[in-house]
Amino acid sequence: MNPTLTPAWQTLSSMAADAGSTHMRELFQVDPQRATRYATQACGIHLDYSKNRINDEVLKALLALAETCQVAAQRDAMYAGAPFNNTEGRAVLHIALRRQGDGSVLVDGQDVMPGVREVRQRCYDFATRVRSGAWLGYTGLTITDVVNIGIGGSDLGPLMVCEALKPQADGPRLHFVSNVDSAQIVGALKGLDPARTLFIIASKTFTTIETLTNARTARQWLLDAAGGDEAAIARHFVAVSTNREKVTAFGIDPDNMFGFWDWVGGRYSLWSAIGLPIMIAIGPQAFDELLRGAYDMDEHFRTAPFAQNLPVLLAVLGIWYVNFLGARSQVIAPYNQTLHRLPAFLQQLDMESNGKGVRREGERIAYSTGPVIWGEPGINGQHAYFQLLHQGTALIPVDFILALRQRGTLPNHQRTLAASCFAQSAALMRGKTADEVRAELNARGMSGDALEAAIPHRVFSGNRPSNTLLLEALDPYHLGALVALYEHKVFVQGAIWGLNSFDQWGVELGKQLASGIEAVLAGTADASAYDASTQALIARSTTS
Repeated sequence: MNPTLTPAWQTLSSMAADAGSTHMRELFQVDPQRATRYATQACGIHLDYSKNRINDEVLKALLALAETCQVAAQRDAMYAGAPFNNTEGRAVLHIALRRQGDGSVLVDGQDVMPGVREVRQRCYDFATRVRSGAWLGYTGLTITDVVNIGIGGSDLGPLMVCEALKPQADGPRLHFVSNVDSAQIVGALKGLDPARTLFIIASKTFTTIETLTNARTARQWLLDAAGGDEAAIARHFVAVSTNREKVTAFGIDPDNMFGFWDWVGGRYSLWSAIGLPIMIAIGPQAFDELLRGAYDMDEHFRTAPFAQNLPVLLAVLGIWYVNFLGARSQVIAPYNQTLHRLPAFLQQLDMESNGKGVRREGERIAYSTGPVIWGEPGINGQHAYFQLLHQGTALIPVDFILALRQRGTLPNHQRTLAASCFAQSAALMRGKTADEVRAELNARGMSGDALEAAIPHRVFSGNRPSNTLLLEALDPYHLGALVALYEHKVFVQGAIWGLNSFDQWGVELGKQLASGIEAVLAGTADASAYDASTQALIARSTTS
């Protein structure tokens, strides 16, 4: 279904012209209950969406659009194991990875849950051995450091979670390597003891060039320390992969290979064996809590009415700004420092999923789809990119994210953190009028032409939209719920836009070209097949 042809879309288009005519200041003044009416919560997450350019009629039309585009039916088809990834003929079942209880999930008539539970238990058993000291390196020493080598979802997911939950990590130190630039792996290995370092190689096919390049460097580093004894490889390398042959050829014991399934996309895979570094860092019990938080959000998304459904509300608000008010980007501003990798994680989740220009049926799209997702911790952003949010010419919605409690937080720091977060969302909404600036400068003793010249630079238009998400605590449960919330938000938007949110052919093209160019750089292939610019760059690279 083309959403632009629906009555709801047409209604929203007509509403958009008036969306900015009433300032949000006025909306709050005429409706004292606005902050209560435009707020909801689930799974320990409170969503305040009152600081948006919406009224009851706009919200009703946005929810009608979700209904008309059959979001519920598409959600149910995904949950039921249908081949929702239609370009690859695959189910989309990251929800199965956090399923609680003894229920079944069917793909082509087969229950996948026994396999999910079996792999998870193997990962838990291995993580427990490493954490307890039962797993020993080639010299008989325990493991103190774990290096995860992956890229994309095999890096960003576990890295983000390990950073977010670092205050409660009680396992070996975790390090992450994804960039093929040797500076990263050299830096990660510096100061580590090869006899006490474990490597996790995360590559489904065990052919990802960036990951394998780093893995081979790590392998040689260990062999150099072990005097060339290849038996040491099996004590210091494990794999998250499905390619038993290549894993074995590398020297990894296939008993220490942990698999996952083609119905798990990389950016949705932290709940699978890809989460092995998380399990080692915080332990299986805490990982169970991460899964439980995600599962509870899955159930909320599945059962809650759209008007109280957190993923649906976030999704349709995003649709409102992207498709009707002309916003082309969205800021993620977490205020807890350990969430500093969340914007990058959500950037991949959203832009790799919905950065598409064709509908599921293959027809070109004439309306805007996935926005640019960006951000950094909000407390630093206030002294950097927030200038653009407050006074720039672009409309850029913001998601403010703040956990009210976190292990080890100092109370006075938490007060300042919360005050800063709440103040920024209020300032974006309220702005500052010329009269307010004039009164403020008068009070400082400024007057006359100097005062009038200063006013335009200090006026803030306000009326800048934001959501605020408050987590009861930054712990595994609430983090799991938060990540699942954004996963489902992305799903809803893809469903409305009519996209396949679960393939990533744009990623594949760059990989294909890179392998050919690397052969040219190595002198084993001819550069004549490439454009003049690429040939010139290759020539400069090989002669410098």
